[in-house]
Amino acid sequence: MAKTYNNLFPQIYAFENLHAAYLRARKGKRDRHEVRRFEQDLEGNLIQLQNELIWGEYRTGQYRRFMVEEPKHREVAALPFRDRVVQHALVGVIEPLWEACFIADSYACRPGRGTHRGADRAQAMLRKVKRKHGQLYALKADIAKYFASIDHGILRRLLRRRISCTSTLALCDEIIASTADQDDLAPRGLPIGNLTSQLWANVYLDDLDRFVKHDLNLRNYIRYMDDFVVVHHDKAALHGTRRQIEEFLWDRLRLQTNSKTQVFPVSAGRGRGLDFLGYHMWPTHRRLRRASIRRIARTLKKAQRRYAAGEVELAHVRQSVTSWVAHAGKADAHGLITRLLMSFVFRRDPATSQPHHTEDRHA
Repeated sequence: MAKTYNNLFPQIYAFENLHAAYLRARKGKRDRHEVRRFEQDLEGNLIQLQNELIWGEYRTGQYRRFMVEEPKHREVAALPFRDRVVQHALVGVIEPLWEACFIADSYACRPGRGTHRGADRAQAMLRKVKRKHGQLYALKADIAKYFASIDHGILRRLLRRRISCTSTLALCDEIIASTADQDDLAPRGLPIGNLTSQLWANVYLDDLDRFVKHDLNLRNYIRYMDDFVVVHHDKAALHGTRRQIEEFLWDRLRLQTNSKTQVFPVSAGRGRGLDFLGYHMWPTHRRLRRASIRRIARTLKKAQRRYAAGEVELAHVRQSVTSWVAHAGKADAHGLITRLLMSFVFRRDPATSQPHHTEDRHA
């Protein structure tokens, strides 16, 4: 029986915790109007949130929904800034309860992990199996419409495995229910934009992680949010593993894998690699995905136009491509990075330029 935690709520509504949550919530967003407005009466707004939490009067605000195109087309839901402060305050207290028990090979939205460490670990698994057995196969799986499919009733039950504090659970239930249709008898779905959604998405699939690692005793398993990989030397065994996992997902979590889920050989040389975490991977090397190259080319082309029009400075352009260069640098792509960046020349339009801005520059 897992340990449960009580008396968490005073930690959540403590003024020091709310202030620290405000600092985390505003990171990278200080120039936004709603953040500046909140800061105009910072102490008063934090005390107001504290009182609402203490007296059980806090209610989640109205979501603003919009579409994003990168890394793929999807709907994001954003809450008012005050609600994001509350979620940071909640997650700051309850996240460590699960961090202590999550498996090591879960890499999404977790402190000290991320895509680069996950890619390194996945490639290490490929090398280990190839070196030991000679044969190499992968089960690559995605959960179909994962965030939209998370069952609220199941999630509430999973949260109660670790939390016994009734006030903390009431706050979690309030946030979970904030996007539910009141007429839906079996509500589903978490908004992608919520900080709590990131943690709870990992909580929801922790049962899968433990089933694969402990019940099936498969060590070469890695997950990044709703994408997961199992590496093995036996193709038939992996097909059996796929059936067991898909049965578990439906029976326990009411989830299904999507149509892209498959078992395939990871071939050497120019053969098929494992497409995972933004890379094509083999035991010996990794390459960038074509979609990543097209994405940065579009970014640079747009930055070129804005720089020519005098809308941005070169420092801003460099900042916008820094994360991509760091990502690309983890692949065998040094020559590609150099060629791509050097192919984009940044010139000011004479109509908008000062004399010292007319020289050619590169990102």
